[in-house]
Amino acid sequence: MKNKLSEKWIKASITGTIWAASEIVLRSFLHNLKVPFSGNVLTAIGIVILISISHIWIERGLIWRAGLICALMKTMSPSAVIFGPMIAILAEAFLIESSVRLMGRTFAGYLTGAVLAMSWNLFQKIANYIIFYGANIIEVYNNLLQMAQKQLGIQSDIVWMPIIILLIVFALFGFFAGVTGIIVGRKMKDQPREGLAVPVNNAVREFRRSAGTDFNHSIPWLIADLFLMIGCFLLLNYTSWIVWSIVVISVIIVWSMRYKRAMRQLSRPKFWVFFVLITLITAFALSRAQHGQIPWQQGLLTGIQMNFRAAVIIVGFTVLGTELYNPRIRNYFQKTAFKNLPLALELSAESLPFFIASVPDLKSLVKNPVSIFYQILAQAERRLEEIRGKKEIAAKVFMITGSVGGGKTTFLKGLIEFLRVNGINPGGIISERIQDGAITTGYDVVNIETGERKPFLRQNDEAGPERIGRFSVCSEGLETGRTILESVTAGIVIIDEVGMLEIDNRGWAPAIGELLSRHDITLLISVRDSYAGDVTLKWRLVNAVILETVKASIREAGEAIIDHHRYRM
Repeated sequence: MKNKLSEKWIKASITGTIWAASEIVLRSFLHNLKVPFSGNVLTAIGIVILISISHIWIERGLIWRAGLICALMKTMSPSAVIFGPMIAILAEAFLIESSVRLMGRTFAGYLTGAVLAMSWNLFQKIANYIIFYGANIIEVYNNLLQMAQKQLGIQSDIVWMPIIILLIVFALFGFFAGVTGIIVGRKMKDQPREGLAVPVNNAVREFRRSAGTDFNHSIPWLIADLFLMIGCFLLLNYTSWIVWSIVVISVIIVWSMRYKRAMRQLSRPKFWVFFVLITLITAFALSRAQHGQIPWQQGLLTGIQMNFRAAVIIVGFTVLGTELYNPRIRNYFQKTAFKNLPLALELSAESLPFFIASVPDLKSLVKNPVSIFYQILAQAERRLEEIRGKKEIAAKVFMITGSVGGGKTTFLKGLIEFLRVNGINPGGIISERIQDGAITTGYDVVNIETGERKPFLRQNDEAGPERIGRFSVCSEGLETGRTILESVTAGIVIIDEVGMLEIDNRGWAPAIGELLSRHDITLLISVRDSYAGDVTLKWRLVNAVILETVKASIREAGEAIIDHHRYRM
């Protein structure tokens, strides 16, 4: 089976990437400028993108797929808070998709979807407050409004009035975003897009994706974190303040020691300002509004309890998000029915820097939104043509995975001997470790067919200007390895230690791309566990056979490789 994405997923990848680029770039601008209703502005941009693009790409299910891509691309955002925006993006995409399916690609269908998507922001904000602070926040809200009602002498019940007013404002905002999307979409259908120059945002031209491979992920820690969150919530609800305060503080300290990223939220002044305000308002609302029936100390304690709950949710979800980025979890999903999703995400990762550079500054967007949106979205079809022109993967790929020092090279050497015994001479390169006692000082690149070796990585700044981690890349070894891979004639080709160099389009990356396009090649690559997901995404290797050094035997692996090789011959 060929490793190929459907046209629908390719288009969803492009659409979701454009949306993600606007989220990543403009969110920080809006927040830094303290623009009110910045979340609504970002939602409006997403609505315009989805409605506009659906005028030229009419595939059923494109909108929700684009939302899924955009939501997952949020993991590349520098923000530690991703769950809230991810849920909002998914909900907005599904609401627009549902509206268009029910009412068709009509004026009513698009505008209803836009209004529902924008209104979702209000419902999610209300839900967030209830989840963060518990049911007590509802009582605080009611008490404050009752006090305001008495002070103003209003006879009717005004509990729902602020929410209704906000809902009307949000609906109007969504309506105008929907109208803008329809105008841009019709313009894209009616006018040619050739020759358009897209304004480049130089401030973000050099955007780079963080590999995030330094963190030591752990499945046991993921399970433990989940139980710690649940335990904290139970204690907050059913025990005294002495118990829950000690436990919650202890849990957050433990999290802070393992997850530095999680503490960014608690280190922000905004969190502590809200902590003090929520505590004081709760104490005032529960004691003053109840005419002294509740002591102010109890109200103050309730406010602190609400803030502790919020802290557990904020830090806890950041912690879970960190562990869920575990390569083992990502690799598992790449073997399931969701295997098209990693391919689409890789296309998005490739496209993201280009689209981020195409996002204009906020001033240009506000000044002439229709024209700017038209120019950015016009690039979608150009990107589609580029992707269509890419080479298909023709080679059969076996991926040998293991931890650092987990025996990947030894496993490959055993495979080479097994293949030779069975009359097959593989080609390619091995990365031979150079050690000084127990310390690794470098690697040599070894020609499998001839045994010739050259220095490749060394702990020596004079070895070469290019670096990877603590090693310098020796130019002689790099050129030797590239020459071997470019001229290899064997039917089975081995490349040892594909990693960050190749993910960054350095090292053996050019040769890998060429080898994957050859029908006469069976390619064996060894990859560190922590890089396996990135390598799979980069070259769309969802159909690769995974051989884990701790589980697979050399004989079984060798027989599978030989059977496949002879079948192709």
